[in-house]
Amino acid sequence: MDKTDFNLACPIPKNDYDKILLAHGGGGILSNQLIQKIFFSQFDNELLNVQHDSAMFNINGVRLAFTTDSYVVQPIFFPGGNIGDLAINGTVNDLAVSGAKPLYISVGFIIEEGFEIEELWRIVLSMKQAAEKAGVKIVTGDTKVVNKGKGDKIFINTSGIGIIETGIDISPINVKPGDVIILNGKIAEHGIAILSAREGLEFETTIKSDTAALNDLIDRILKTSKKINVMRDPTRGGLASALNEIANKGNVGIAIEEDKILISEEVKGACEILGLDPLYIANEGKILVFVPKDDAGKVLDAMKNHPLGKESSIIGSVTAENKSLVTMKTMIGSSRIVDMISGEQLPRIC
Repeated sequence: MDKTDFNLACPIPKNDYDKILLAHGGGGILSNQLIQKIFFSQFDNELLNVQHDSAMFNINGVRLAFTTDSYVVQPIFFPGGNIGDLAINGTVNDLAVSGAKPLYISVGFIIEEGFEIEELWRIVLSMKQAAEKAGVKIVTGDTKVVNKGKGDKIFINTSGIGIIETGIDISPINVKPGDVIILNGKIAEHGIAILSAREGLEFETTIKSDTAALNDLIDRILKTSKKINVMRDPTRGGLASALNEIANKGNVGIAIEEDKILISEEVKGACEILGLDPLYIANEGKILVFVPKDDAGKVLDAMKNHPLGKESSIIGSVTAENKSLVTMKTMIGSSRIVDMISGEQLPRIC
């Protein structure tokens, strides 16, 4: 095949960025541009174009969800978890927010020569415990070792597959004006826990990652209401990026209220000191639930009666105005646009 059969012009202007930056992996505007213009433009198909946390498809009458993710978090051990249980929980959550019951996970390790066997053992044990707690099985995998200095201790890739029961249809394209948005607790704890461990920062109390498998909470939500339109775990890029992705995909407006979004005093203090906005900081145990108003009350009650949802609250709603925009009513009563982050607040966060 002659090379002229291909369009070799890069769709991202080279006068903007001719090399990959850390910010391209941060879940913000640059990540979105990279994914849309490089990957989606060439891998275009009806399953990928849904742009959900998992691909959803039917095989012999069974509806399945399939997802994959890679974990490059630094440091690999942090308050509240490590790269191993983070990888299991993250994959379980990507399946669960698609409405699937997570079943099986694959694990791929890329390990740098010289990595301590004892640390690898700790990571593997944490993965085993996380999988058992989430009720999934690790069924296949791969291991590669790279030369010393050619990696960064350990990277982990996980893929997962689950079954979607009949009647469940959860997707960003289903978001509708009038939907109520529920969040299950305090935000930005994972990102600040990573930063404090990475930079050796000390606060009055230890800020721990919120990493957790959310499938049991989500199962309770789905048993409470058959009207759930969208669910999303706001990981990289934080709450702001997740809401913007949904607003853009659904061509709707999203209005949130600052005083309804819970942030611990420790995280608030850390963000003020470091000049960070908690709306853009990663979470690993949080879920956004979009549900019609008439079912919102019972869904909220069900979430509050679960250990991972005790602090759940309604943080906003979906509107027909300001399409593709996220706006926030501030503490002082003004309104501001909450856009996707353009740079990278915290690289290597998951």
